[in-house]
Amino acid sequence: MSTADRQHWRIERDAERIVWLWADKADASANVLSSEVLRELDGHLTTIRTEAPRGLVVLSAKKSGFIAGADIKEFTRIQGEDSGYQLIHAGQAVLDRLAALPFPTVAALHGFALGGGLELALACRYRIAVGDERLALGLPEVQLGIHPGFGGTVRSVQLIGVKAAMRLMLTGKPVRAEEALRLGLVDRLVTVEDLRAEARRLILEPPAPHRAPLLERMLSWAPLRPWVQPSLTAQVASKVRRDQYPAPYAIIELWSRYGAHGAAAFEAEARSIARLFVSESARGLIRVFLLQDRLKALAGKSPAPLERVHVIGAGVMGGDIAAWAALRGCRVTLQDSDAARIEPAIARAQELFEKRLRDARKISAAAQRLSADPEGRTLGEADVVIEAIVEDLDAKRTLLEQIEPRVRPDTLIATNTSSIDIGALGTGLERPERLVGLHFFNPVAQMPLVEIVTAPGSGAPAVQAATAFARKLEKLPLPCRSAPGFVVNRVLMPYLQEAMRAAAEGVPLEVIDAAAVAFGMPMGPVELADVVGLDVAAHVGAIVAQGLGRPAPDLEPLRERIAAGKLGRKSGSGFYPWREGKAVKAPVSGTAPVDLSDRLILILLNECAACLREGIAADADLIDAAVIFGTGFAPFRGGPFAYARARGINAVVERLESLAQRHGARFEPDGGWALLASGAAGAQSVPTPPEQPVKS
Repeated sequence: MSTADRQHWRIERDAERIVWLWADKADASANVLSSEVLRELDGHLTTIRTEAPRGLVVLSAKKSGFIAGADIKEFTRIQGEDSGYQLIHAGQAVLDRLAALPFPTVAALHGFALGGGLELALACRYRIAVGDERLALGLPEVQLGIHPGFGGTVRSVQLIGVKAAMRLMLTGKPVRAEEALRLGLVDRLVTVEDLRAEARRLILEPPAPHRAPLLERMLSWAPLRPWVQPSLTAQVASKVRRDQYPAPYAIIELWSRYGAHGAAAFEAEARSIARLFVSESARGLIRVFLLQDRLKALAGKSPAPLERVHVIGAGVMGGDIAAWAALRGCRVTLQDSDAARIEPAIARAQELFEKRLRDARKISAAAQRLSADPEGRTLGEADVVIEAIVEDLDAKRTLLEQIEPRVRPDTLIATNTSSIDIGALGTGLERPERLVGLHFFNPVAQMPLVEIVTAPGSGAPAVQAATAFARKLEKLPLPCRSAPGFVVNRVLMPYLQEAMRAAAEGVPLEVIDAAAVAFGMPMGPVELADVVGLDVAAHVGAIVAQGLGRPAPDLEPLRERIAAGKLGRKSGSGFYPWREGKAVKAPVSGTAPVDLSDRLILILLNECAACLREGIAADADLIDAAVIFGTGFAPFRGGPFAYARARGINAVVERLESLAQRHGARFEPDGGWALLASGAAGAQSVPTPPEQPVKS
């Protein structure tokens, strides 16, 4: 192998004839298994085999972790099943060569080993890991609409058994240090200082390799597999539909047919993932992954310190923002008119800490980072101040005017308004360029998006600090221009309102929700309105309508329940009764009107087109990202505009025209569709599924 070919791996050989192979992908902070990286590894393995050393240890030279997985961007260049198969088969061959080495091999792990990275580790005879809180081992491919393809569907079952391997693959969730050891995913946990010494010990004194327990191996026997498969399939079917998310079903079927045994199982894995690569589900979910990466990359670094946070308003949103910031390591003070108003927020925060951290020391540390400050004594010490009081322009503006003279000149001043114009809120400030919207979504602990909302006069340092702060909290920042409802609430309101209209027409609530869930939404619009709060939905809807110069719709089902004090989940009853945090629904009976799904979804898409035309976000990709991460829009469809392209822009426009004739002018196609069809919607930084031809 020439020196020019040695870009991503480096080799050490010691006096004990142990080869140390370090993954160190060039010009990257984390290792990924691109085709180029795998080809170079293949060359090294050929050379190492001929040397016949005592053993081989594979490590990472990156501080971030071992190997993050395959290069996802390469998946977007797959044109058909054949090219997908060739890509995967080549990777399988490299790891097969590693697995076949006739001397001990050790994967020495730290940080993360995910996807293809864990598959590489599985191809080694032994695995050891630094057993700290950073360790995360997983096979998350199902979240991309695919499954492990470098032998993982076979080797994981052989190593840890059917039940544990299926949980790893079907959920996509990583396991931490102690669980990895208990499952047999790693042979030993060590300190970072002992990693190399323990790897050397395994080479020089190799024990018998770990295997799945006998009972687990028996479950893979041909006579027993038909008895186990229905249970696995039922578990998946209770969560996702086969036509929308085929990957978990494919994982089960591979095991059911081949029992994770023999060359045929590896070949079937490659053929199966090749089919999944070109499915709507994989294309959409890979697009979602890349959109997420784009939002993460927006943050950069802020020169401003972002450690001390002061939140004003201890209601549901303010209290939960404060709790989340404390959970993520910030020192947080929470202010409201008196201590009694803050106490419920502190109690909710304690519940969050206990649920997320589960370690008494960490729970105590998080709790100590959050304190009540009813008089705002620490305001002048804050790096970030977040206003989260009632959604009222005058009240918020007055508060912001009181805040400004009490904080440092470099303090970021933010508002959590969900719909009020940022420019209007800053009119009373001496330096309005310091004010930025940080619009979190409810529930804060679950929703990944934060809209970074700017007015024309917003200063670059404030925007940069706000974006960096969102990432510090492990949220996805979505930059957008201040306009009624911003992006997410702007597109969500017509969707919710159309559901209310259908309810007023006599369509059963459960039927309305079922139509949306069948499309791929995580919950229906009626249930979502209950979660948001019917009073909040009505108030925000009125503000958005007024800001856009539209008449506020008089939605009788909504108005009646608000008048009766039935405000949704928070009051125990809204459109549905709520028990233990879940909506109690009657069984779906009757059939939905033929156009119900299109009424709900296309009115949302049409509002997305309006946001694009008005430049509320910079391009179509960002609007897709906002709606996916802010509303849960059917992830496997890749976003509203990705869905529209797949369906055909002209087909969507024609359907909107048909709905307008039947149901009213609210369905008239927006001029933004012409921008999308012409390609003038901003650079597409993230690939979209193949689109239908657009008529001239």
